[in-house]
Amino acid sequence: MSSDFESYEQDFAVLTAEITGRIGKVPKLVGDEKKQMVTNVEKQLEEARELLEQMELEVREIPPQSRGMYSSRMRSYKQEMGKLEADFKRSRIAYSDEVRNELLGDDGNSSENQLIKLREERAHLLDNTERLERSSRRLEAGYQIAVETEQIGQEMLENLSHDREKIQRARERLRETDANLGKSSRILTGMLRRIIQNRILLVVLAVIIIFTTTLAIYFSVRGR
Repeated sequence: MSSDFESYEQDFAVLTAEITGRIGKVPKLVGDEKKQMVTNVEKQLEEARELLEQMELEVREIPPQSRGMYSSRMRSYKQEMGKLEADFKRSRIAYSDEVRNELLGDDGNSSENQLIKLREERAHLLDNTERLERSSRRLEAGYQIAVETEQIGQEMLENLSHDREKIQRARERLRETDANLGKSSRILTGMLRRIIQNRILLVVLAVIIIFTTTLAIYFSVRGR
């Protein structure tokens, strides 16, 4: 399940990078080329929204204990999507202003110079915005890595704690086994001693019986 999410994640990263690059080009283009670029960006934004929906569905299928990490990623991607849409809106506003000026037929030199300056300023602002967004994405990515690292560390500590408990239980079982073996050894030693003692008693009794019988036979024969 997480592999599907990561696949969508990679597609989203590639797609948003392309969208960012194209949005930055919109104010610098003119005519049909600009119109085509705007259309392409709109299609790619729709594809990015669909990818986000697929990623949300995948997150819902992830077990609750692992869902937090993916939910934080989704929040970051939604923020990134919102920024892309805001940037595209700004570029569309610049594009609409240019189309309006073309329709009004403003061919004066002063108006044309002002339009050029406005274009340059808007392009500069978009470039700065793009840099800020890249820096923001890097910070968010670093934060996500830190959160994921913390979660992994917590999981490792929990696993180590469970392993330690297992080792302690195994040690206790070994101690109980050693104690039981000691008791069994003492019992067996006592049984062996009793067996040996019984055998010695049997031998002594047999010797006494044989000796007594021999004496009785001897005296009976001698008396005759």
